[in-house]
Amino acid sequence: MCAQLGKDPLDTSHVTYQSLLEGNQKFVEDTLKEDSDYFNKLAKGQKPPVLWIGCADSRVPADKITNTQPGEIFVHRNIANMVIHTDMNMLSVLDYAVNVLKVKHVIVVGHYGCGGVLAAMGHSSVGIIDNWLRHIKDVYRFHAEELDAITDEKQRGDRLVELNVVENVNNLCKTSIVQNAWKNGQELQVHGWVYGLATGLIKDLQVSADSANGLDDVFQFQLA
Repeated sequence: MCAQLGKDPLDTSHVTYQSLLEGNQKFVEDTLKEDSDYFNKLAKGQKPPVLWIGCADSRVPADKITNTQPGEIFVHRNIANMVIHTDMNMLSVLDYAVNVLKVKHVIVVGHYGCGGVLAAMGHSSVGIIDNWLRHIKDVYRFHAEELDAITDEKQRGDRLVELNVVENVNNLCKTSIVQNAWKNGQELQVHGWVYGLATGLIKDLQVSADSANGLDDVFQFQLA
């Protein structure tokens, strides 16, 4: 770990296909030195208390920045940490996490300087991802008055990162998966965080929810 911290994160010249396989061998050797039964225990199953919905950005690894171990966080990642009601990949992960693993927390984790969010603020077409970024443009539209009043572009981008997390926390609460868990008395909270690449610190946006009571009536399901 100390050796890794000494490396320049922008210099990836040492990473090759073969170095990944060699790194795996070293990981296994080092791990077995500390605990000879580690992988046997890990293979028995998982019971993580947390589902992490984060950005696919390579600089935001859930385990490292929270100092957790394999088996402690169930992870789903996509461009700009989106919760979209037609995304069957995300919904399948959410359903499994909530109804099978019985996680207690679902956390949407954005990060400042997010390329997806910054691209959504612009007018350039970047390919098929334009259709994905459209959802973030809608977040901008919802909060245009506040965002347009911010003259500094970096600060405006940082605020849109935060608002994007808030909107996707709300989107989580709107799912029948989460609402059904709450109706059945399951212990489940949803949260929104933003990670600072320049500081390494996580900011809790204080938008946690443990019931559908805060949602507009039209989004509340009457579940059997």
